[in-house]
Amino acid sequence: MADGSALARRLSPYVVGTLTSPRTRQLRRWLAEQRRRMRGEPQRVHYFHQVDDPYSQLVVQVLPQLVARYDVELVPHLVGPPPDSAAPDRERLVAFARRDAADVAPGYGVAFPIGAAVPPPESVLLATRALAAAIAAGSFVSVAAGIGDALWSGDRERLRAVTEGTGLAEPGAAAARVADGTRVRERLGHYLGGTLFFGSEWFWGVDRLDHLERRLRALGLQRDPAHAAFLAPRPDPSHEPVPAFAPSARVALEFYPSLRSPYTAIVMDRVRDLTRRLPVDLVLRPVLPMVMRGLAVPRVKRLYITLDTKREAEDAGIEFGRVSDPVGRPVERAFSLYPWACSEGRGFELLRSFTRAAFAEGIDTGSDDGLRRVVENAGLSWSDARAHLDREGWRDELEANRQQMLALGLWGVPSFRIVGAGGEPDYATWGQDRLWRVEQEVRRRLGGHVAPAARSHMVTPQEGRS
Repeated sequence: MADGSALARRLSPYVVGTLTSPRTRQLRRWLAEQRRRMRGEPQRVHYFHQVDDPYSQLVVQVLPQLVARYDVELVPHLVGPPPDSAAPDRERLVAFARRDAADVAPGYGVAFPIGAAVPPPESVLLATRALAAAIAAGSFVSVAAGIGDALWSGDRERLRAVTEGTGLAEPGAAAARVADGTRVRERLGHYLGGTLFFGSEWFWGVDRLDHLERRLRALGLQRDPAHAAFLAPRPDPSHEPVPAFAPSARVALEFYPSLRSPYTAIVMDRVRDLTRRLPVDLVLRPVLPMVMRGLAVPRVKRLYITLDTKREAEDAGIEFGRVSDPVGRPVERAFSLYPWACSEGRGFELLRSFTRAAFAEGIDTGSDDGLRRVVENAGLSWSDARAHLDREGWRDELEANRQQMLALGLWGVPSFRIVGAGGEPDYATWGQDRLWRVEQEVRRRLGGHVAPAARSHMVTPQEGRS
């Protein structure tokens, strides 16, 4: 390990800890508010809409309520898809987004059609022209959801009928709108559609709308404080009573973590809690980090993920922020111990201890002293571990896990699969913010009833491996 890398790992906890600290966040917010006041601007929320993005369609359904409930000016922008650098597996991203949007929409009180196909280019162009005209007319908030619903329905005649009432911008003017919006998004520091920007902060999708609402409420912008509930609160079945399951009822849950993933780090405890509350057999399928698999992560994406992970961690009551990046040799050394830890029945504990050390405790996991602390905090013997340290033979398992994850239509971590049994199809999803859906599906399968939000992202084994 180069001295520079070791030095970076020692300094990183202080740098990232400062970046993610509540004090720094408050300073960023204060500075943004001072700039707004100096410019005499209203409280303004920027919204970035990608016409053919399923997550954008979820967001526009709540925008009318957002502007009705909060004293803000909403500025809509049309944007293009994320750049290749931020979407390293675009084909899987596009396919998963449609299934995922349909899967989570009922939980957030919005809608997206199950089985929706990619809309044809001519329909996307028609919707773009209509939305560009709506932005010019100041009617975007009131018409965007209806246009998107017609677009994703796949009914071209219905889309034509809907857009006749809005008017159409010229193709060149619509393209200019998209180009301008994409530039604004890039200048402000993001890469996705379905995102909102307020002050100095980004909020992606309906999944992060509660973070934005907290910010607006803290500034006293809520028109009627009697509206205590958030517009689209994330469901949390973990607080629901545990039903009486049959003694033999079990569900097999595959968990795909990575040792360099901030989102993996903040979901480990919740996965363990799930397996303790419900009869779940956890199957670990760790994979190498994306960067070590040849998938680069641009700086703007890394920054957003870091700040977003901090907010999500705070919501979950999980420590995060003192980060010592374990990329490269630290990850490899930890995985060299993984087969032995599994033989000792402590595989999950080793991965959890490592991610906690790297992302919450600021421990240099590339040093022998740091790795010793990881091992001992996992309930293992360091003297025994040294006999297995730096052994090869673990890479084939991680590569097989990666291939299985890709076969499910997934590519990022943390990912989950509930293995079908008793005629049930597999269920697969991606993201620490999807654990609520995983638990809903576990409960449904154990209880034998179908919840309203279920079945929208169940895939047949054949589809899951296509």
